[in-house]
Amino acid sequence: MATNPSLVSVETGAGKFQQTVRVGKHVFLADEPESFGGTDSGPSPYDLLLAALGTCTSMTMKMYADRKGIPLEAVHIVLEHSRDHVEDCRSCNNEDNRIDVIDRSIILQGDLSEEQRRKLLEIAEKCPVHRTLENRIDIHTTEVRD
Repeated sequence: MATNPSLVSVETGAGKFQQTVRVGKHVFLADEPESFGGTDSGPSPYDLLLAALGTCTSMTMKMYADRKGIPLEAVHIVLEHSRDHVEDCRSCNNEDNRIDVIDRSIILQGDLSEEQRRKLLEIAEKCPVHRTLENRIDIHTTEVRD
């Protein structure tokens, strides 16, 4: 059994792709951009994935800095998802030799030494969502009938 499981509920909304997402007391929409046939009424699934990584990274770095007395004033993270096609992909788990890539750019604000900056970037690699995305993930699907 996973520790601290997070329960998220998703159900179809209006239009072709819109979804209503419920996380605890929070309710928001997810959708696809108009260019993909959606109504752009909320972030896309990949936007949400990047947001999860970005928020976890920033929170982890800030928590570490606060604990160690590092004068980190703010963290700004920009993330982008893309796919690389590789000729000789030994670790690919799909037939078309595709590797998903997330580029993460981090701006650290504060009167930080080079050593503090290096340590904070090292800590960024250790955020729980980062570790989850680098792990093998098994997804178990069960149909539940009313």
